[in-house]
Formats: sequence, structure tokens, C-alpha cells
Amino acid sequence: MESAEHRDGRALVVIPTFNEAENIPRLIPEVLRQDPSLDVLVVDDGSPDGTADLIRKIQESSGRVHLIVRSGKMGLGTAYVEGFRYALRGEYRLVFEMDADFSHDPAEIPNFLRAAETADLVIGSRYINGVRVLNWPMQRLLLSYFANIYTRLMIGLPVHDATGGFKCYRREILSSIDLDGIRSNGYAFQIEMSFKAWKKGFRLFEIPIVFLDRRSGHSKMSRAITYEAFFMLWKLRFRSLTHRL
Repeated sequence: MESAEHRDGRALVVIPTFNEAENIPRLIPEVLRQDPSLDVLVVDDGSPDGTADLIRKIQESSGRVHLIVRSGKMGLGTAYVEGFRYALRGEYRLVFEMDADFSHDPAEIPNFLRAAETADLVIGSRYINGVRVLNWPMQRLLLSYFANIYTRLMIGLPVHDATGGFKCYRREILSSIDLDGIRSNGYAFQIEMSFKAWKKGFRLFEIPIVFLDRRSGHSKMSRAITYEAFFMLWKLRFRSLTHRL
């Protein structure tokens, strides 16, 4: 298969981290081996477990790995925005969002690259072709599933998994959005970015993925993240009605 490097130019996989020393040394090689066009950018929020030091060691043998270290926990959304700005400065053609904990399978990346030949935003969906989530408690699974149904009803976003974080953007989306105006984190961030891309007329496409709960470490899910997403839906609905996106 012709590599993405020849089809669409370089691609950057942005991976936010906080205390991911157990996962990141294994994840990065798995990502890079998927396609020669791929680079990795880790945005680390000052992990006390030495995550950044492990990245620096990997950089000694690979020019495809990049690192931004921030002063402390500043949130998932701001980490991705920082990664997006880095990608735009570096003239990457495609930009991925991906978790550091192996809940997103690196082997799916070639499917994203193929879909990005015709789509502007490719979303890895847990909720097309059935429910494709492993090792989640039933309560959390039901909350996520029905939250996505509620999202479609509230704001009309035509995707089944608006809260998922395994995505691939064309740079045109990121350059068209006011990144300085993005203040959300977690699920709210994912909803906001997809909604703005859709409202600007970009082509959204979902591909099925299997989501596996993290192998090691602790989930960063919180009640505050859920509340933020709920209020974000009302904010987006109001802004859409008043044309203030």
C-alpha cells in the first residue's frame, strides 16, 4: 500500500500525558511502525513519574518523536490545542488525537489514514456496528452511550460517538477554528471540536474501533468532566441558534 507520506504529506499523532511512564515507552514504537509518514508529539503535564525523561531517551534514537513539557496539570483540551498549534507551525497535513494508555489501538491508524483521503475529520467510533467497548463497568458504558444519543438530539451533530478521543483532522479544520477560543476539556472538548468542524461544512466520517479500558495506571475521568460536557451542549446549542460559532 502506498504510504500516507506520498498521499497526504506528514501526519502528527498528539498524545497528552500525565503519569504515563508505564505505557508511553511501549506505545510510541507501536504508533511509529504503522506508517513512515507519522511523527509523535507528546504533551506532558509535568508528570512526577518521569514520563518526560522517558520521551527524551526515545528522542535520542528517533527524530520522529517530539515533546512539549508543561508546568503542571492544565487539562486534556489545552494539551490538544497546544499540539494542534505545533502541528500547524510544522505544516503537518493530518493531525491525530490519541490516548496514551492503549485504550486506542495503534493498529487502527492505517484505517484512519485511508478514511482521511476523502474525509476532513475521521472519528474512531465505539458505537457504530454495535457497542465496541471492553472492560468498562456497565454504569459507565450506559452513561457514555446515552450521553452520545443525547448529544445528537441536543445539537444535531451527525455522529454516533461525539465524546470519543481517537480522531484524525485535516489541517484545514484546525486552521479554520479559533483555537484561542477553545476552553473546554475532556468530553466537552471532543464535542466542541467536532461540532465546530461540522458547522463549518467539513466532512465528518466515523470508522468503527474497539475501545479497551486502560491497561495500567488510573483513569482521569471525573464528575466535573461529565458536568462540563453537559453544559457545553447547551452552550453550543445557544451559539448555533445565534450564529456565534
